[in-house]
Amino acid sequence: MGTLYSTTVNAVGGRNGTVQSTDGLLDLGLAMPSGLGGKGGATNPEQLFAAGYAACFGNAVIHITRNKEQKIKDDDVEVAATVGLVPNGSGGFTLTVALDVTLVGIDQPTAEAIVAEAHKVCPYSNATRGNIDVVLGVKTR
Repeated sequence: MGTLYSTTVNAVGGRNGTVQSTDGLLDLGLAMPSGLGGKGGATNPEQLFAAGYAACFGNAVIHITRNKEQKIKDDDVEVAATVGLVPNGSGGFTLTVALDVTLVGIDQPTAEAIVAEAHKVCPYSNATRGNIDVVLGVKTR
């Protein structure tokens, strides 16, 4: 099977530069977070990664319930992705990730099973597996 979708984003200037997709839909200034000694005031790579992971994981939840009795609709899933940056002890850095998933209208055991299954199919989860520990939290309302 071939590639289903591909995109290209160009970054200029590192953490204090800009990012722009080749189709022009993404066009953002970047700034080093004040928590890392920067000026802040603009987005940063960790926020962009968290946004992408949260949206992708939410869609994975919706996707895996399409053929189930209890379907999760777009408005019934919320994912809060927390991405951290920590020293790796070798002069570099690694990411930490926590996904807090809230599902509406189902019981807790079913919600936990759905989230576990979504974690197996989400492209971001598959890309990080074995590289970054991802902590999953699940709640219902």
